[in-house]
Amino acid sequence: MFPKLATPAFIALLTLSGLSYSEPAVALQQLTLQQAMDQLHQAKADGWVGEQPNGYLGVVRDSAQARQIVEQINEARRKEYARIADENDIAVADVELLAGKRAIERTQSGHYIKIDGQWKKKP
Repeated sequence: MFPKLATPAFIALLTLSGLSYSEPAVALQQLTLQQAMDQLHQAKADGWVGEQPNGYLGVVRDSAQARQIVEQINEARRKEYARIADENDIAVADVELLAGKRAIERTQSGHYIKIDGQWKKKP
């Protein structure tokens, strides 16, 4: 059975061997927000997702699992940013930018952040 989050090296090895890789159908099951939150730290540590200056997560290495984590958590963030903006009578865009700045500042060394449109590991 293939690993749940196959690495690019694993996929390359399969390709060189004349095999192909497709994500298991089980990976396409919709994650709940709690499941996405439970998987977020590992997804960041594995370099699958990272923080962006706009306050939202982004997919660094594309996979169905990474996309689902990002979608679930970003939807929750959107709702929270809207609540904060409404509560403080400010624009959602201002909340997003402040949240993005804080998220990048708090990102652990070695995890990905998006700087000037490029994914980079935080020193």
